[in-house]
Amino acid sequence: MPSHLIETDVLRLAYEQRGPAQAPVALLLHGFPDDFHTWNDVSTQLVAAGYQTIAPSMRGCGNSVFLDADTPRSGQTTALAQDAIDLLDHLGIEKVTVVGHDWGARAGYLVAALWPERVEKLVVASVGYETGIKPGEKIPVEQIHAYWYQWFFHSERGHEALKNNRREFCRYIWHAWSPTMQFDDATFERTAASWDNPDWVDIVLHSYCFRWGAAPPDPRYEALEKQLEPQPKINVPTILLHGELDGASLVTSSENKEQYFSGPYERRVLAGVGHYVPREAPSAVVDAVLSNL
Repeated sequence: MPSHLIETDVLRLAYEQRGPAQAPVALLLHGFPDDFHTWNDVSTQLVAAGYQTIAPSMRGCGNSVFLDADTPRSGQTTALAQDAIDLLDHLGIEKVTVVGHDWGARAGYLVAALWPERVEKLVVASVGYETGIKPGEKIPVEQIHAYWYQWFFHSERGHEALKNNRREFCRYIWHAWSPTMQFDDATFERTAASWDNPDWVDIVLHSYCFRWGAAPPDPRYEALEKQLEPQPKINVPTILLHGELDGASLVTSSENKEQYFSGPYERRVLAGVGHYVPREAPSAVVDAVLSNL
């Protein structure tokens, strides 16, 4: 588990730091179901290229725990984005390259949209910005099918699966979302240990139920939520990486997003790669960080 801890208003947030303290910073935000180990190869390459990397355990993962039992276990994306800013503030870091995957990509988009002065560049994987989930917007039936797990989490059986059978459930997801990814039991278990966090289930359920309007927001993030109406454009240089075999967010779901970017934007489709881009194609992530748009 990450060896560094800071305290925000709501969390004791754990993170891993690698590389020289004075080097430019890449903030690495992981997704679901995953943990900071997803960045191991990316971090090694970035440090070799002259970066410092900071990879937090997102709220509800690993050693990142809430300070107060009464704090809502919110998984909404504004909460994840605020956690990232709180971490940077605590560390005294003014500007970073934000690198996010899955939930971390969603949080990265909001950090870039709401705090653009803090972001040198944005590199995101597996999730397009503004994914068309507003009431009345049409979602392709293929993507509806791929989101089966999100609908499942709205049910009591879904709650039970996460609570009592999370390892088998998430191992299946790894295979289904990245059909060509190879991993051994030790790799999976190293990450799965992060999901033993007592708040992991509640945060996962709130994230997906809130996303579809079936759970209330945390009032703490009301002001941030209002800033997303309408969806703000992103003006920092952005590169999106999307695996062509992604079984969660289909590769077509990130097409035609240029309208949401007022700054440089590039989308790169990765042949033969599934959902877990940092694990499957770490060099593609590093290349994006090092690219000049």
